[in-house]
Amino acid sequence: MMGKKTPVALLLSGRGSNATALIEACNAPDFPARICLVLSNNPDAPGLDMARKAGLPTKAIDHRPFKKDRTAHEQAIHASLLEAGAEAVCLAGYMRLLTPFLTTEWAGKMLNIHPSLLPSFPGLHTHERALDAGVRIHGCTVHLVTEGMDEGPILGQAAVPVLPGDTADLLAARVLREEHRLYPRALRHFLDKAAPSCQAETALLVA
Repeated sequence: MMGKKTPVALLLSGRGSNATALIEACNAPDFPARICLVLSNNPDAPGLDMARKAGLPTKAIDHRPFKKDRTAHEQAIHASLLEAGAEAVCLAGYMRLLTPFLTTEWAGKMLNIHPSLLPSFPGLHTHERALDAGVRIHGCTVHLVTEGMDEGPILGQAAVPVLPGDTADLLAARVLREEHRLYPRALRHFLDKAAPSCQAETALLVA
């Protein structure tokens, strides 16, 4: 018999390509999560339209009226997550640096995907920085969210080669394909305590 699916909320700011990958994964009968809410700080985020077309509950909490009080914005987000019954949260292109309020309230229950092999290249412009550093391997990381930016425990990683002639855009596209594969796999293992760890499943992807 199928186990209970864990209600998971997605937070996004833009197109939501990783959100799309998670939504598609959750449609599988044996996937241990269901999407209970897709929330954005950007009312015009294309990811909200994508989620609506998928028949999912959506909500926008615009950050701009909260310019002087980031915590108040996150309190509104937190209330919406609780109202939706979320038991875990996945950041999927959520382009806001979180305050200690939200990271504390969802400690151990909030995941993020980052476009580098952490701890290398935390923060922004990871592909440009990887090329500037001359690395031969780049990739993506799913990790738990903590107060420190991109510093939480790593749940899984996928790697891609840096090829001769790569531009930041070419490298970003190669990494993004692996993000769409890794995030659902990491979420599955995170929720399924009986499964082998995602870290053990992670392979060096060079094709």
